Amino acid sequence: LNPFDRRLKRKQKNWAALQAEPAKCDYLREEGRGAGLAGSPWVLWPVLTFPLALDVGSGRGYIAQHLTKETVEKLIQVDIAENALKNAIESEIPTVKVVADEEFLPFKEDTFDLVVSSLSLHWVNDLPKAFREIHQVLKPDGVFIGAMFGGDTLYELRCSLQLAELEREGGFSPHVSPFTAVADLGHLLSRAGFNTLTVDTDEIQVNYPGLFEVMEDLQGKYILCMGESNCSWNRKPLLHRETMLAAAAIYQEMYGNSDGSVPATFQIYYMIGWKYHESQAKPAQRGSATVSFGDLAKIEGLLKKGKK
Repeated sequence: LNPFDRRLKRKQKNWAALQAEPAKCDYLREEGRGAGLAGSPWVLWPVLTFPLALDVGSGRGYIAQHLTKETVEKLIQVDIAENALKNAIESEIPTVKVVADEEFLPFKEDTFDLVVSSLSLHWVNDLPKAFREIHQVLKPDGVFIGAMFGGDTLYELRCSLQLAELEREGGFSPHVSPFTAVADLGHLLSRAGFNTLTVDTDEIQVNYPGLFEVMEDLQGKYILCMGESNCSWNRKPLLHRETMLAAAAIYQEMYGNSDGSVPATFQIYYMIGWKYHESQAKPAQRGSATVSFGDLAKIEGLLKKGKK
């Protein structure tokens, strides 16, 4: 059973791309892209050159605008929403735009030297398949670098709404889309064929006056404008007034800051994986080490003796 309505997601992203000032709604993507570029998964940029790269779920080109010809010679941008590609931010890198689903990449095997994806894969129905597709289109010794929202994203809001609905209505529906757990991410990448894996997490916390302001942003000017509205098939269209008031009180009581504001947390997973090539470094065979870990405790003493 597919958790997401991909047709609705395409409509949401197409609508978002046509807004008058879409750049104002890109703050989370910029944070994710910025933290990724500065963090460990992205340190490859200054030391490697990629002749052909693929941006999966490129949107308006959040990654492309920060790349140079010295790092990527040509970039293929793929997104499910044609309006996002039509309104993509200009880049100095030669780009080709392709409308396609992230789960069904229309490229031959062993095509790309680099595949990137920023805050898009959390909407795919079959994440293992999407990872396999990415692995397939990579050349041997090619690298995949990605970022996606993690399982603790908006946990304060999710918990408050669920408790309020249980209390007032006797049950609850998902108002925040489901996300992948970090414990599963490395396993999924490994099953897809990637090796030399790195998975890291980061959190962005935004403070609001209260739950209603959080909901206003999520349903209004920012998240909707980003094309990030909930598209789960079993989503509930409306919340009762009494339930909302109860959720606001729970949110404040459980998560409120000392100044009266409430936090909204966005968790981001960063990942990197390589496609196998015989030239890559391999782990040593078990039992082949010539130094015991027990000897590591002696290093400090040896260094002190050397200084004397």
